[in-house]
Amino acid sequence: MTFLPKPKFHHPAIARNELGLTHRDYEGSISTLCAGCGHDSISSAIMHACFELNLPPHRIAKLSGIGCSSKTPTYFLGPAHGFNSVHGRMPSVLTGANLANRELIYLGVSGDGDSASIGFGQFAHSIRRGVNMTYIVANNGVYGLTKGQFSATADKGARQKKGTINTDSPIDLVRMALQLGATFVGRSFSGDKTQLVPLIKAALEHKGPAFIDCLSPCVAFNNHDGSTKSFDYVRAHNEALNSLDFVSERAPITTEYAPGEMQVVRLHDGSSIRLRKIGDGYDVHDRHAAMTYLSQREDSGEIVTGLIYMHPEPEEMHEHLGTVATPLNRLSDQELVPSQAALDKINAALR
Repeated sequence: MTFLPKPKFHHPAIARNELGLTHRDYEGSISTLCAGCGHDSISSAIMHACFELNLPPHRIAKLSGIGCSSKTPTYFLGPAHGFNSVHGRMPSVLTGANLANRELIYLGVSGDGDSASIGFGQFAHSIRRGVNMTYIVANNGVYGLTKGQFSATADKGARQKKGTINTDSPIDLVRMALQLGATFVGRSFSGDKTQLVPLIKAALEHKGPAFIDCLSPCVAFNNHDGSTKSFDYVRAHNEALNSLDFVSERAPITTEYAPGEMQVVRLHDGSSIRLRKIGDGYDVHDRHAAMTYLSQREDSGEIVTGLIYMHPEPEEMHEHLGTVATPLNRLSDQELVPSQAALDKINAALR
């Protein structure tokens, strides 16, 4: 069952916004996600943000892809326009809808598997094209609908519930959004309503691509010791950069300085950051020297910029997986189809 209607009754003194609507008018059907799932907290934050901004639900278009996160639009903004696309293609569908009707408020909801894996290209192009949208990724580091396999955002060294260690480097969608030209980039935690609701409000008010990466622990497959996206881990390592309410428009900050020099940059709030540009004598091939240099500069309160490290003899995926050198479309059926003995060996390993 994927749809459960909610009862119509509510308290007679329930709060109303300037449109005369209550929080109930911004709800959807009852969630069928696991009890305690962080995605439900994100849905609640979206409803609170829209209620407080006095947005008419029918002016919002909510779009999603495939995954636990992409089920959530069913659970909020019932009167809104909705479209559940195929896996990873939500950004492209949203782009087309935005081209057809710019009057709607576009809200894209996706997951780390949907946006950082199969939909990575769609994500990138929607950001670089400057689509006016709020793009929220519910990031739990796993594929929750298919029993908890690691997603592309899972941290290297993270351990699955069944004990498997992730050996791949993670994709940081926040850094990608910044690199691709997103004009609004934020990160929050599904359990931090005080931070998340104002962040979503600011994103909905922003003109241009607004991206929010929201850590959202999977209570079924990624909420155990060894996970870097569990509730306990995030609570222990969470550090708020600021107290967010409303961010007013300011003039851009620019700076120029030579390699090897340190530049103090004054920010809009009066604070400053110290940027250290890597000099000509820096060895980009020495990993340990790079780590030491970053630590030394951090101790001095500086942020290192430039090419920090590049492996002199990098390995690539095929070396790790042990694949054949011949393209698969050049292999014969006999080479492609495993023998009965090979299948028996594979099946035995899964028992």
